[in-house]
Parts: sequence; C-alpha cells; structure tokens
Amino acid sequence: MNSALPPAQDPARWQWLRQVAQAEVDDILAALPQKVRSAALVPTILLEPFPDEATLADGTEPDTLGLFIGGEMAEHESGEQALPPHILLYLENLWDFAEMDETIFREEVRVTLLHELGHFFGLDEEDLEARGLD
Repeated sequence: MNSALPPAQDPARWQWLRQVAQAEVDDILAALPQKVRSAALVPTILLEPFPDEATLADGTEPDTLGLFIGGEMAEHESGEQALPPHILLYLENLWDFAEMDETIFREEVRVTLLHELGHFFGLDEEDLEARGLD
C-alpha cells in the first residue's frame, strides 16, 4: 500500500485506508466500558481523506489528523448544543504521519479518535496530553 497518489487517483488505497480505520474505530469503541461506550457513540465519526476547503478556511491546518466539531457531552445532555457533535479522522494525513506503516497508522487512528472523544467529554489539550493523547 505504498502509493504517493491522492485517494481520487488511487481508489484501492483509499478503500483500504477506510477499511483499516473503520476496523480500528469499531475495536476501540467495543473495548470501552459500557457507560463510556454509550456516550462515545453520540458523536458521528466520519472518515475523510483530508480537511475540506471550508475547514481549512476556518483555520484548520492542512495536515490535521482529526477534528472534533459540535457541542461537548455536557451540552448534548442539556440540549444546549448548537451543532450535533461529530469527529473527523483525516485518513490520508494519518497515513502520511504514520510514514505509510500499517501498525503506526492503526495506532494513530486509535490515539486520534481517543483524543477527539476526549474533546467531546470536555477535556482540553493539557488534559489530553496528561493522558498521553496528544
């Protein structure tokens, strides 16, 4: 799976990245304690190749690995949220960050998903770093 082509030009790689990442997401969510898993299923998890133009225009860096958008869990529970929560995992950026190593890619999907879930649970960057999720 070593290819420098973008996903639009290499659909087999994109399909493979999505399959591997989805399997990791499913395994991670299944391994969470039931109470945490129920809450972790609230945000929609989207697998995208890269941040889109609108996201970049909002100031997101092109090499961002993941992004949490929407209200935190406390806002969701109180009904105060403006946007439904969702997590974006940028698979091509994760693949590049992993230097095209499948083992590292899987680990980075795990860390990035848990990092973004941490934001949903109300943790800030310092809290996430203290938990090894930076």
